Amino acid sequence: MEKVTITWLGHASFLFETDAGEKIYIDPWIEGNPACSLTLDDIVTADIVCVTHGHVDHLGDSIGIVQKTGAMLIGTPEIGYFAHRNGIEYGKGSCPMNAGGSAKFGTVTITMTQAVHTTSIAGTEWKVDKTAEPDGGAVGYVLTFDGGEPTPRPLPRGEVIYAAGDTGIFGDMALIGQLYRPQIAILPVGGKFTMGVREAAWAASLMRPEIVIPCHYNTFPNQMADISELERQIEILAPPTRVVELKPGGKFEYSK
Repeated sequence: MEKVTITWLGHASFLFETDAGEKIYIDPWIEGNPACSLTLDDIVTADIVCVTHGHVDHLGDSIGIVQKTGAMLIGTPEIGYFAHRNGIEYGKGSCPMNAGGSAKFGTVTITMTQAVHTTSIAGTEWKVDKTAEPDGGAVGYVLTFDGGEPTPRPLPRGEVIYAAGDTGIFGDMALIGQLYRPQIAILPVGGKFTMGVREAAWAASLMRPEIVIPCHYNTFPNQMADISELERQIEILAPPTRVVELKPGGKFEYSK
């Protein structure tokens, strides 16, 4: 199986790189992200940009990166409509999807999942007078690095990563675990606006991934988390799942 390199850009922003050279961003919030050391000038190429929802710390710099690199934008239809008004042709420069839908790009299959989180689109008007517009709902993503196989398999063949996005815990995380078999689950743990440590540990017990990578914490004073406590609770609730704690800018390489 091919190797996938995961880079945590800080907060809820991630970059996934494959042996084939593909670069996939999820929620690339670069400018204004106190945990991200990159600048937009550092991002020269991208193949796919996935947006979980329209809040400013997730929509972030997605539109600008897609415009700069020609990457495919993945999001809900509402994100696609917003992008269309900002110069990214709907259905051509973007691939609108909804929960349960999948699409193949190169060596990866991207599946959109539900999430439990309110949302609106913080677009151009937000920067002026804090006016937001309706969004279609927050989502998560399953990335299956299956070599771009043309037909679905009963069980995934390659590396599978579940990026939950902003969400509370929900019972169908167990179904996500059974259906997609993620080896890695990227879970928010900051509390207040997403799951906290306790809920994330229980989410791991529902899905039983090999690895949990925590995110969406310690960016702001009201979203702090103790990762040693997450490790302790997962050891009790979901052995042998292990926690991989990254620092912003840190990388983790995985192959099945």
